[in-house]
Amino acid sequence: MCGIFGIVTSAETNLSEPLLGPTLTEAGRRLSYRGYDSVGCATLRADRSIDLRKDVGKVDQVASRLNFQEMRGTRGILQLRWATFGAPSQVNAQPHLDSDGDMVGAHNGNVVNTAELRQQFMAEGMVVRSTNDGECCVHAVERYIDRGEDFIAAICHAYVDLAGDYAFVIGRVGEQELYAVKKGSGLVAGIGEGFTCVSSDLPSILPLTRHVVRIEDGEIVTLYPDHVELHSVLDGSPIQREIEIITESMESAQKGGFPHFMLKEIHEQPTVAGELLHVLAELPEMEQILNRLKTARHIYFVGCGTSYHACILGAIYLARLAGRPAFPILAPQFSAQYGPALDQSDVGLFVSQSGETKDVINAIQVAQSRGMGILGMVNVVGSTLTRLSEAYLPLVCGYEISVPATKTFTNQVIAFLYLAMRLGGHPTDSLDQLPELMQKTLEHVAPQIEPLVELLAPRSDLYCLGYGLTYPIALEGALKMKEITYAHCEGMLSTEFKHGPLSAVDEGYPVLFSAGPEDTPLLVSGINEVTCRGGKAIVFGQDDPSLRSNADILVSLPPAGANLNGLLSILPLQLLSYHLSLRRGFDPDFPRNLSKTLTVD
Repeated sequence: MCGIFGIVTSAETNLSEPLLGPTLTEAGRRLSYRGYDSVGCATLRADRSIDLRKDVGKVDQVASRLNFQEMRGTRGILQLRWATFGAPSQVNAQPHLDSDGDMVGAHNGNVVNTAELRQQFMAEGMVVRSTNDGECCVHAVERYIDRGEDFIAAICHAYVDLAGDYAFVIGRVGEQELYAVKKGSGLVAGIGEGFTCVSSDLPSILPLTRHVVRIEDGEIVTLYPDHVELHSVLDGSPIQREIEIITESMESAQKGGFPHFMLKEIHEQPTVAGELLHVLAELPEMEQILNRLKTARHIYFVGCGTSYHACILGAIYLARLAGRPAFPILAPQFSAQYGPALDQSDVGLFVSQSGETKDVINAIQVAQSRGMGILGMVNVVGSTLTRLSEAYLPLVCGYEISVPATKTFTNQVIAFLYLAMRLGGHPTDSLDQLPELMQKTLEHVAPQIEPLVELLAPRSDLYCLGYGLTYPIALEGALKMKEITYAHCEGMLSTEFKHGPLSAVDEGYPVLFSAGPEDTPLLVSGINEVTCRGGKAIVFGQDDPSLRSNADILVSLPPAGANLNGLLSILPLQLLSYHLSLRRGFDPDFPRNLSKTLTVD
């Protein structure tokens, strides 16, 4: 989840240009919570030169090594890069120069038609130095500047050429302005004494000024030393907007106004789902991945914890939509269960949020020793998993700060669903509605969760059941409960409940059911096995008369069909776990005994 920051100061003589390096470095520190793998700064000087310094590493390390502190100029740009297009490297780090070295810019987000644009730019004679999509933003503007357009018009045209969700900031030598544009990714401008600035979000602005202008999609903001101007990308027409005075704290700003990162990340899921769908539709490696899976003798989906639950759901999708079996398997069990039977005709899709999970890396080493094909699904580009894979699917979730996985799980599931649809020859345009459905679900279930919190807070033992597409959702929902409420919650196939665990049910005992629309008749039987023994059946599913009449409590979801309903079902369970954690007096972001990245056996 890249972060950008740009600043324009009052013009000075060449000998007394403002020392921008410390300001840019500090902005980088304040944006570092977003996650990143490389850092870069550029300053534009009155002598028409650009001072550009960038490299892989953390802010303080790179700033010290490249001496950011000495950088001067009247305008400056900082960028923290989270790799999606192009591996982490010095050349792929941002900001980027145009062909002639008289423009510089940086972006936040994903330009999903990067491969095609790079070919166009090179064919037009431009100097393309990297494989990073941020460079495409600079060349897309350069293309129209070279054709005689002014800067606003050039950005308007570039906006059309650049597909995906992004925001970028750009400037040119010999001018006093910086320009920034928003399409999907965050962007806010600040106005202070003798300067204006722009950033991906508030934390890098608030220590400088509390006077801000929020930029909307399809808007260009021009930064002058003493004011900002807004224009529409549709026709360049001016836009008027009031200055807003911010009163929230720095910590609150980092969390987007949410009390915890977990809640913020739950609510980011519709946005990152949309970004992932854009990336998958344009991913150059997609055909390679699909062909590898099509020609495989056996397919294995390998992961741990949350990623394993996504693997189970992925296997169900693959069978339903593509008629292909896949074996979902926990990474530590992979060698013992399948190792001796593997050969070169098999393919494994290894899934990890961090790309450094030791159990997954161990499983890959076993697969490599048998000549098996290695594919990856990972959130951190440049991680060990990406380096070991023939090709990989980037999850483009940005940094997930809260230890419990939320947005990485839903994007893993979406990636599996997309693969299954493509392998089965189904059009994927039905997925376009998914971000809106996820947003609608979060809004719809939130008020229904509150009464459950008081009911479940005293309980230290409960079950979460599902069937078919909702079985892995039940496993994941139970894991969230265990992780952050410290209550024992066992996820289980609903039809297995009567084979022993039903004995635990007594008066008032809570059992959660995740109900898919195709499986309601079967689940009604399971619900009644609980209620007739005095237990409390709490059901999460689409509104259905039989569920409403048989369950004690129905948390209703918007109708979405079986395939999408399974994915939507996790959202209320995430919210319930979060609120139960608070009710029980725990910090949901940092549960005891757990780490975000497990690099030990």
